[in-house]
Amino acid sequence: MKRPLPAVALRVPTDEDAVAWHRIFDDPDVMEFHGGRAAELSVYEELTARQRRHDAERGFCLWTMVDESGQVIGFTGAQPWPGEWGPKGEIEIGWRLGRAHWGKGYVTAAARQTLQRVGATGVTGVVAMVNARNARSIAVTERLGMRLAEVFTIPSSEQRGHCYRLSLDSGDRDS
Repeated sequence: MKRPLPAVALRVPTDEDAVAWHRIFDDPDVMEFHGGRAAELSVYEELTARQRRHDAERGFCLWTMVDESGQVIGFTGAQPWPGEWGPKGEIEIGWRLGRAHWGKGYVTAAARQTLQRVGATGVTGVVAMVNARNARSIAVTERLGMRLAEVFTIPSSEQRGHCYRLSLDSGDRDS
């Protein structure tokens, strides 16, 4: 029997969320597949500002995830793939969650909301770029119904990565 997913709210990131993201991502476990350590606060300040622009221009972004108590626990959402390699021009969904909140279903719940919101803007498909060793994120892509489409080498780390794809114009992803 599947357990119910927790309640999670998504909001456009605020200036204060940059500080929260910096704090909760300052964990080697959280950053294992993202360079090993949190970026400087200024990077999160620029990232949250860019996400506000994405939301205003496209109707989606990397939203701040907030738990039932109103605490910032991470982000999830979508944005154009930023790399010069990989699925250029495509919309990537992604997530990052504070370590204290792992294993509770927050990312799956938030990612499902993301798929609904992004689909409502007219986007017909998304990708998720995942380090091949990141079993937790791979499990989320599977729960979302995504399919492995490509295996590649991550230029910055020379590690193996996966590109998962999902069409947003067919089927019900909530089952």
